[in-house]
Amino acid sequence: MQERLLVTSALPYANGPLHLGHIAGAYLPADIYVRYKRLAGADVIFICGSDEHGVPNLLSAQREGISPQELVDRYHYMNKRDFKRLGIIFDNYSRTTIPEHYKLSQEFLLNLYSKGYITEKTTRQLYCPNCDMFLPDRYVEGTCPNCGCEGARGDQCEKCGRWIDPLTLIDPICVNCGSTPEVRQTTHLYLDLPKFAERLSEYLQANTHWRDNVRNFCLGWLKEGLEERAITRDLAWGVPVPLEGYEGKVIYVWFEAPIGYISSTKEWAEKIGDKDAWERYWRDPDCKIIHFIGKDNIVFHAIVWPAILMGQDGYNLPYEIPANEFLNIEGRKLSTSRNWAVWLGDVLNRYPPDLIRYYLTAISPETQDSDFVWVEFMRRCNDELIDIYANLVNRSLSFIERYYEGRVPVDVELSDDDKAMLDRSVEYAGRIAGLIDSFRFREALRQFMELAREGNRYYDRCEPWHTRKSDPGRCDAVMNVMWRLLADMSIIGEPFIPFTQARVREMLGIGAVDEYSWGNLGGIMPDEKVKVKGVEVLFEKVDEAAVEGERARLGKPVDFATFEVKVEEKKEVVEGVIDVETISFDEFARMDLRVATITKAEKVEGADKLLKLTLSDGEGERVVVAGMAEFYTPDELKGKKVVLLANLEPRRMRGVLSEGMILAATRMEGDKMVDVVLLTVDRDIPDGSEIS
Repeated sequence: MQERLLVTSALPYANGPLHLGHIAGAYLPADIYVRYKRLAGADVIFICGSDEHGVPNLLSAQREGISPQELVDRYHYMNKRDFKRLGIIFDNYSRTTIPEHYKLSQEFLLNLYSKGYITEKTTRQLYCPNCDMFLPDRYVEGTCPNCGCEGARGDQCEKCGRWIDPLTLIDPICVNCGSTPEVRQTTHLYLDLPKFAERLSEYLQANTHWRDNVRNFCLGWLKEGLEERAITRDLAWGVPVPLEGYEGKVIYVWFEAPIGYISSTKEWAEKIGDKDAWERYWRDPDCKIIHFIGKDNIVFHAIVWPAILMGQDGYNLPYEIPANEFLNIEGRKLSTSRNWAVWLGDVLNRYPPDLIRYYLTAISPETQDSDFVWVEFMRRCNDELIDIYANLVNRSLSFIERYYEGRVPVDVELSDDDKAMLDRSVEYAGRIAGLIDSFRFREALRQFMELAREGNRYYDRCEPWHTRKSDPGRCDAVMNVMWRLLADMSIIGEPFIPFTQARVREMLGIGAVDEYSWGNLGGIMPDEKVKVKGVEVLFEKVDEAAVEGERARLGKPVDFATFEVKVEEKKEVVEGVIDVETISFDEFARMDLRVATITKAEKVEGADKLLKLTLSDGEGERVVVAGMAEFYTPDELKGKKVVLLANLEPRRMRGVLSEGMILAATRMEGDKMVDVVLLTVDRDIPDGSEIS
């Protein structure tokens, strides 16, 4: 049976740009895992989104003198763009301010309330007379009562990791105005975690496959005893509490943020035209849920979130929670307030994304904190990725392009050494697969580089620059092996450096990664049609001057406005016409719109609303998945002339690779789609005719 996985990365706060500490912790490891799993044939969706409520976002907005919505709009689009620039591609990147998230969060709270898992308490809370407001935990700072660390927040101490009751802070101050708060009474709802203690203990004991740092940390928490945890706050920004008497209060962000994984999955299902598809991942016990997080999120994801799910009906619990440690910068703890950080949107302006991906994976903080050092970045990119792997690609394919006019020798006689080299490629692939499956990405990348080293040793041993004249048949065999090795490596290396591997496949003269799988390794063969072409240097070396410049940037003020995405203000309806954001003519010209004929239509297995359409587009056939099974039968569609968007990025839907989109008009009633009508042409015209 096909493995089914739901993979998430922790929802990043939309109160600032992404830095490399974020990426190394929860996002790049998840992307590597998802890319590999897709190549291995799994049914996997990758879900994330912006965490847009909470005190950090509110504080940031207040400091800038803007509304919280303006702030989260800015960083939602900025971070979404920068994830994509680094090659981290989610199936859905949502937001916790969408209506579906509000509705679902309130449903979760009401379910727990009706089952007796939520209690009401009138408690004492710090209040700032100067600001005339109760102070949420992050509005308070003081000295940690557990370890004595100064500047501890009122929710958790970053040094010792312990939860903190703000009332226990020593010498507390209001972070908004700096004054000393007083204590007043307020009423809130609490999640009764002790009622879940037995089930949580059984759950944690059963998950022996978890990383030791995660499982041991959680078992230690249970041993100390769980306490009730407040799930409401005195704030105006957030999901309103849906209970009488709680007007003006919102649901605590730690409670509603992980529900964003589900609301994002539901949004994804709506987008693909199969609104019930989310249940296959959250309710079907055959699906495994994998949460990638940083170690500061362990308690929430491994104890509190499972308890919330246990209090609902029929939801899967997390199967695996790979939690990475922290990334330091040049020997010091990363600090955004002091600008001791490497900002993703900034660094991508100066370096190819695969250099960043390579080094972060090579130093991945999987079992202990690791250190991002710019000199080491230069050394490892230059000495490893460029001198070993990129050199292997360039020397092999340049030889074929120069001496064989790009034509790969096909009818060759392989020696035992040749066969052994190809066998080694498959062996390494198996080893790397096992390492990625066990979330050991650092070692998996090292094994990939070991394969590149073996490839270079094989090339040197065979000396094709000599045998080209002295033994042409032998040279032919070596070039055949090198092409096959690099074809395999373009798949094996795809999870780590996808931009580079796409270029390598172009040079090899083979198709996109979606046309191959892990199961193809060892069997990707050249034929007479394959031509090596466009061989070029994959990377420019990183130089010392650049590295010194990067070190000099650390700790200096950063103008985040230079990272910003231009986001139009919300459009208003004027005289019944919706004002929409415009695009340039050049943007429109990039769209490859053409006429195509539907030659075959069939339902997608397991999806009530999806149809698999085979189209003739003037150059051949392609498959497009369309969410219109409610409105057309397969027989009605066969033979229809349609408008095809041919250069839309391919995406896999229910295991079917969709290579474009057919255009249709839709009629909505509220948020429900009630009719879909295909766009077509008013008289016959050949397939492939351009639409302009």
